[in-house]
Amino acid sequence: MWDLVRIGTKGNVMNYFCKTTIAARILMLIGASIATPAAAASFDGQWNVQIASTRTACPNGASVSIGITNGKVESSNAMVSASGHVADAGGISVTLTSGIKQAIGSGRLSATSGSGTWHGAMCSGTWTAQRI
Repeated sequence: MWDLVRIGTKGNVMNYFCKTTIAARILMLIGASIATPAAAASFDGQWNVQIASTRTACPNGASVSIGITNGKVESSNAMVSASGHVADAGGISVTLTSGIKQAIGSGRLSATSGSGTWHGAMCSGTWTAQRI
């Protein structure tokens, strides 16, 4: 199985295992990058996201349009930048940025809708989404 003559010293054994581990990780990353777009593509399209907060000092009722392409979240609004990703089963993580303000959200999408929570520096709340 192992060529003990070639990898017989302690340093060579560690080097062998490090190279094997790195190769395995590279193959897993390649496999994930190939599989993710196809599975996450079922959530592709335009989504309208409604943002709610229970704190009166925080914005409530804002609506943001986002797009999803191959599982990658992008904004279609010049005022709000969106980035993030959608996992195969619909789990979503997203960051919305407007000027110096930033909100981080997570949740789950289904075929036509979704919901989750978000938090910023001083505000937090919930969000709902509908496919457009």
